[in-house]
Amino acid sequence: MIHFHVTAQAREGSARCGVLHTPRGPVHTPAFMPVGTQGTVKGGDAGRMQETGAQMILANTYHLALRPGEETVAALGGLHEFSGWSGPILTDSGGFQVFSLADRITVTEEGVEFRSHIDGASVHISPERSIAIQERLGSDLIMAFDHVVALPNQASVIEEATWRSVRWAARCQRVAGRSDQMLLAIVQGGLDASLRRRCARELAAMGFSGYAVGGLSVGETPAEMYAALDAVTPELPADRPRYLMGVGRPQDILAAISRGIDLFDCVMPTRNGRNALVFTDAGPLRLRNAVHERDRRPVEQQCPCPGCRHSRGYLRHLFQAGEMLGPILASIHNITYYQRLIAGAREAIAGDCFAEFYREKLRGWGVDPQADRNAAPGSGRARSV
Repeated sequence: MIHFHVTAQAREGSARCGVLHTPRGPVHTPAFMPVGTQGTVKGGDAGRMQETGAQMILANTYHLALRPGEETVAALGGLHEFSGWSGPILTDSGGFQVFSLADRITVTEEGVEFRSHIDGASVHISPERSIAIQERLGSDLIMAFDHVVALPNQASVIEEATWRSVRWAARCQRVAGRSDQMLLAIVQGGLDASLRRRCARELAAMGFSGYAVGGLSVGETPAEMYAALDAVTPELPADRPRYLMGVGRPQDILAAISRGIDLFDCVMPTRNGRNALVFTDAGPLRLRNAVHERDRRPVEQQCPCPGCRHSRGYLRHLFQAGEMLGPILASIHNITYYQRLIAGAREAIAGDCFAEFYREKLRGWGVDPQADRNAAPGSGRARSV
């Protein structure tokens, strides 16, 4: 049985530390999950992910059902043995693909008919089918199947998708049968604070083991996202983990932690790493820039990642020469940076100095400390297809 408990609460704001106990070891929260959509985090094997400090990774139900198929994964020992990752794994339900593949789907109350992005074949996923796939994959945390729509959108479209997600969550709850998996429901509601609160209350009353905030990072501004979190988190049970899906920039993560979020995932560390952008406490660096050509410094002096054993000049050379090692080292650095950032947040919460930690990080990134409420559009947050 997987369970969660809070170990420390900040006096200023809602930031908190906790421990998520799983059969494959504890996850200390707040925690960031590298995205391994197809059973692998791009640019790093399981051993490298452990070295970054990652405690749990994420994989995707829709993609693994298409390739290689959940039966093949099960035949190869389940997702942990298949991928070589022995720690906890969370699987997304396939609901995000209802948004990201919107031009290839038909949604009914029964479920979603996908036209495969690989070969055009018809793929049907219902709440029951999503849970069945996730049970065969053998992940530790599983997600209810939900209906995600783009933002901004018509109020009627958002409301219909929100209450469909609640009905689908109930169907997922009815069929989920493994006691060694934690089922999380997903709060929807777009940017309507009242709808978000009502959805959260309805799902909380159903007694799920954990809750996610979904339907964000799909076109809204950071300020709008933060307002949605302000509406939702007070409605969620304090003794259950809270997961913000698909977010995001380092400042978004700290803003969400300050609002009581425990778990995060995003493709930004690896996607940006593949494109020569690396994160630091002084803001992002673009390694292709000529200013780095003869720079003997590492990306960050105190970073233990393998990329920081080399100079910025060498890393720039790798990208300029088209060497695959460049994107690999940059991606591993970025994941390591996120793990170090979130470990620092845990330490600050436990020491009751998170607000100071948060402000210090924002200043280092050149972000106005008030920007968490006045953020501008174009955050660059992203999720994988």
